[in-house]
Amino acid sequence: MASASESVINERAQHFLKVLIERYIQDGTPVGSRTLARDSGMNLSPATIRNVMSDLEEMGLITSPHTSSGRIPTVSGYRFFLDFLVTLKQPGQTRGRWGRSRLPRLHPMHSPS
Repeated sequence: MASASESVINERAQHFLKVLIERYIQDGTPVGSRTLARDSGMNLSPATIRNVMSDLEEMGLITSPHTSSGRIPTVSGYRFFLDFLVTLKQPGQTRGRWGRSRLPRLHPMHSPS
């Protein structure tokens, strides 16, 4: 199994790894080549995507929990995702569902000491 570093993994493989991990985090189910073909925004066949997925699997970044299922990220895949593929935003730059006004208010008797 080859070691995965940013310089070894081409841009296309990095993109598919990012999409696969984001989809897996969202759904919690193995991600197949058809899902990646649809979600990646790239006009590639599922067969081409399966080849990229095979390369990522050889590098130890993804694995297949069952013979006929999609792929899931490994610990190494998550580490690569966090180290090289995630872009963090400053808290003020996002408008999530949980704005300050939506956070639960603590009653004075229940506030931390």
